[in-house]
Amino acid sequence: MKEKWKTLMLSSIIVCLCIALLRYPQQSFEAAVRGLHMWWDVVFPSLLPFFIVSEILIGFGVVHFLGVLLEPLMRPLFKVPGIGGFVWAMGMASGYPAGAKLTARLRQQQQLSAIEAERLVSFTNSSNPLFIFGAISVGFFHNPNIGIVLALSHYLGNICVGFIMRFHGKEEEYVVQKQKKGIFRQAFRAMHKTRLKNNQAIGKLLGDAVRSSIQTLFMIGGFIILFSVLNRLLYVTNITDMLAHVVQYVLAIFHLPRELSVPLIAGVFEITLGSQMASEATNATLLQKVIVTSFILAFGGFSVQAQVASILAEANIRFQPFFIARIFHGLFAACFASILWKPLYVQPLESVETLPVWLPKATIDWPVLYIHWIEQYGFMITATACLLYVAIAFRREKPPA
Repeated sequence: MKEKWKTLMLSSIIVCLCIALLRYPQQSFEAAVRGLHMWWDVVFPSLLPFFIVSEILIGFGVVHFLGVLLEPLMRPLFKVPGIGGFVWAMGMASGYPAGAKLTARLRQQQQLSAIEAERLVSFTNSSNPLFIFGAISVGFFHNPNIGIVLALSHYLGNICVGFIMRFHGKEEEYVVQKQKKGIFRQAFRAMHKTRLKNNQAIGKLLGDAVRSSIQTLFMIGGFIILFSVLNRLLYVTNITDMLAHVVQYVLAIFHLPRELSVPLIAGVFEITLGSQMASEATNATLLQKVIVTSFILAFGGFSVQAQVASILAEANIRFQPFFIARIFHGLFAACFASILWKPLYVQPLESVETLPVWLPKATIDWPVLYIHWIEQYGFMITATACLLYVAIAFRREKPPA
């Protein structure tokens, strides 16, 4: 009976979505174009290099080299193998959903157990610094100093999630291999054995990396367009306003104004639109806007979570722990934003220097310049990569003569 109700509910939602698409074709088209523009000009060229490099590093065994080196750090802190350090670093550098893709890849190679994969994916998915500094702090808030608060709150929250998720699942026994040889020699031997085991030509490894990365990015693009349309339809049908009436009571508990309820609802579905609306909200202080934006960035939005769910399903990794971790991450990030606001934003502005002495101005300028460069030339990278993908796919599927 439960499954019948579930089928009825899901089918009803799809039918309502189809009716809304027919009722508001112009708004749906504009939202789809907006999502396509974001994916084509920014998301695709930003993530493609990281995905390709990650696949190559895994194929060459460099990940196993780092895994041996980072085992003494990752295992005691987060109860994951040392290779989780590589996933963590790449996830922070490239942003959503790189951590999920790499975790699924390692799980498929039996480098992670199911519980370890669930722990690892929970804290290795995050927004990258370029997006936080370039798009959010400069693009929306027009204030690069806010990026410091948002970035530190975001990554400290992720670390806290990792500490919590180490208690997820049953305690697993693992064998600590003690060898007389040094750790670097042990790491090199692991890398060398992995490379010999794969035994692929460089050309084939590179082609597989490009094809796999572009296929994943196509899937990501579909979700971005879908949720861009869905978010717009919720707004024009006044469903967002109805949900906002409920959310405003939750915001009142944290002494946040009701004007931030609509941006929060939008951000729960799609982080870019929600962050933009939060930065433009009236009758809210700058700190209150930053707190809500910090929660939106950490939660990731249903658009990102749908991308992650699709990737995790391919490796038989449960999505529920990841979703719970996103709620914890959002709460941690919002709390850290409130705590760090005065020492990292208010006090520096009151002093002669507008930034902390340990943060040179160049570290804020280069993400902004990179974002602008991506927006200007990203479409060329995307078009070239798509043509390369077609060429590789055609060559692989062409029957031998």
